[in-house]
Amino acid sequence: MSTAPAHPHQWISTFLDAQAAELGAANNTLLAYGRDLKDFIEWLERRGATLGGADRDTVEAYLVDCDALGLARATRARRLSAIKQLYRFAFDEGWRADNPAIQIKGPGRLKSLPKTLEVVEVDRLLEAARQTGRTSADRLRNTCLMELLYATGMRVSELVSLPASAARGDPRMLLVRGKGGKERMVPLSPPARAALAAWLTVRDAAEEDGARRGSARSPHLFPSRGKSGHLTRHRFYLLIKELAVAGGVSPDKVTPHTLRHAFATHLLANGADLRTIQTLLGHADVSTTEIYTHVLDARLAELVLDHHPLARDDKTDTD
Repeated sequence: MSTAPAHPHQWISTFLDAQAAELGAANNTLLAYGRDLKDFIEWLERRGATLGGADRDTVEAYLVDCDALGLARATRARRLSAIKQLYRFAFDEGWRADNPAIQIKGPGRLKSLPKTLEVVEVDRLLEAARQTGRTSADRLRNTCLMELLYATGMRVSELVSLPASAARGDPRMLLVRGKGGKERMVPLSPPARAALAAWLTVRDAAEEDGARRGSARSPHLFPSRGKSGHLTRHRFYLLIKELAVAGGVSPDKVTPHTLRHAFATHLLANGADLRTIQTLLGHADVSTTEIYTHVLDARLAELVLDHHPLARDDKTDTD
């Protein structure tokens, strides 16, 4: 049985280090855990309580306060999950003799169907990408980004951080590194391969020119001068909104994730099986992928209600 850290923030840093080392937790996940647990610690300190001394009633009181502050159901569920995991880690390490949060039931999450796009809307976005950009290089990059996203269903973080080496040799498949460092292969459509080849030619020429002027070569497919060295998720989010406006698609409907949803629902509508889609999306459990069957069912029902003659309110009696 080890001695618990003296400072509460040491509990968090040690816990997060273990999550990263043992479970390969993604950086965004670790940041979210850190923010949630920091809020819990500050709440405890305002009440003269500690992580080591908090009991079930204390944790439940915190969750009640979160609810009173108007925090979303999903946010409260995530915070409870972070607290449970921290205390489970503390119990395993011998810092506590119990896990005070283990029996607390969270608010759960309201299950809502993911937003998706029609094929015609995706076509408009792809056409907008071909036309949008200050230079021809910008337009080729934008086209490549959108074609790859729709052709593979990648997460935006996976897309913007792709290494240039993954695109060499006119590949039929791309190796993608997903959550927790897990790798998967995703096939490329002919339009995506063409867009990739066109962008790679321009990108390499720019890199060669930069090298002659003393700039370091970038390992990224979509290089940037920012801290990360590649196009950021935030910049791509703004770009896809610009493309929505240019393509005549409601910007409220369009995010990088709706393209991922469109990829999955369009595949399913055209006969792909769930296990295949699960593999392509990088879902750990097929139950996560099953949500797209509900999306498809809802869309089919909508089509019937909108277009079937017997569903119209203004139908006339022809007898």
